[in-house]
Amino acid sequence: MTVMGEQPALNLFFCGDVMTGRGIDQVLPHPGDPALHERYIHDARDYVGLAKSANGPIVRPVSFEYIWGDALRELDEANPDLRIVNLETSITTSDEFWPRKPVHYRMHPQNVGCLTAARIDCCCLANNHVLDWGYPGLIETLQTLESSSLRYAGAGRNVDNAMQPARLETSAKGRVLVFSVGSETSGIPPEWAAAGDKPGVFLLDSLSEGSAALLAEKIARTRQPGDVAVASIHWGSNWGYEIPAALVRFAHRLVDDGVDLVHGHSSHHVRPLEIYRGKLILYGCGDFITDYEGISGYESYKGGLALMYLARINVCSGELTELRLVPMQSRRFRLTRVFGPDAEWLCTMLNREGRRFNTALRLTDDDAITLRSAQII
Repeated sequence: MTVMGEQPALNLFFCGDVMTGRGIDQVLPHPGDPALHERYIHDARDYVGLAKSANGPIVRPVSFEYIWGDALRELDEANPDLRIVNLETSITTSDEFWPRKPVHYRMHPQNVGCLTAARIDCCCLANNHVLDWGYPGLIETLQTLESSSLRYAGAGRNVDNAMQPARLETSAKGRVLVFSVGSETSGIPPEWAAAGDKPGVFLLDSLSEGSAALLAEKIARTRQPGDVAVASIHWGSNWGYEIPAALVRFAHRLVDDGVDLVHGHSSHHVRPLEIYRGKLILYGCGDFITDYEGISGYESYKGGLALMYLARINVCSGELTELRLVPMQSRRFRLTRVFGPDAEWLCTMLNREGRRFNTALRLTDDDAITLRSAQII
């Protein structure tokens, strides 16, 4: 209930890439064909073996709730109005893997319960894995989400469908529009762009300010008074903390033209965030659910650490009024809450890399991460 004189606020949950295919699909109740077409690994069950070598055995099958682990308790406590993720896998039994692509993710359609178990409200699909198993795989993905009453944005059976936002209604707090778009900088093949009656993803032609202005114009034409507009963007490289100037200019132009929150993802690790004109810009949310456990390389980035982003948004102005980041880590394909040195490492890294954006964060008493009061307008 809103107190007299207090402006209503939306509580939103965001995270980075949710990849429930390959090894994770193999531990769920309905594992699909484990055949892979990668250079070194040809059986998805080998990723289960890597996780076992790193942290111990996984008793299969696991429940649909299992992979979310401690994140479910955090979500229950936070009770967000909406839960928004980047779903980075195809949901299909298709064998038509995309040629000349080194990695292909797929989850069996009967395992879609792992998404409904977390009560996800919106799956963003404009990424570099939704078409891994061809156009039949994309169509089956859309059908599976639709039959499970899971809303999505960023991909479709034709260009008009792919460019439509997810329209998310909330009880007494208005509507949130989620526009899911992708950039070739994240590895999306240009051929994946939806066009005319051709299925595909909502693919940006560039990360120029002109392209940002066109996207913002489309958003402005679609939104109605009282709507909160979210731009969920799959962009940038997998590794590294540097945020190219083009991404910053693109995000700033969106906010300048009325977008309320920029949800950026693609990087395998957490990247800095910015509060620009009172609006939240997440430049890289990192991986959230993956089967990368036990894979060596890039250890300095601590890609196994993940964050839950819990944002409180003023409905009238679209400005951020509160931000809580909850540290997580995957162990045996299950998210566990992180405390102590790892939480401190994440906070220190975000402050160090966010210095260019004047971002100032602090650890709370329960080892979550929040903005210092001076950051909130």
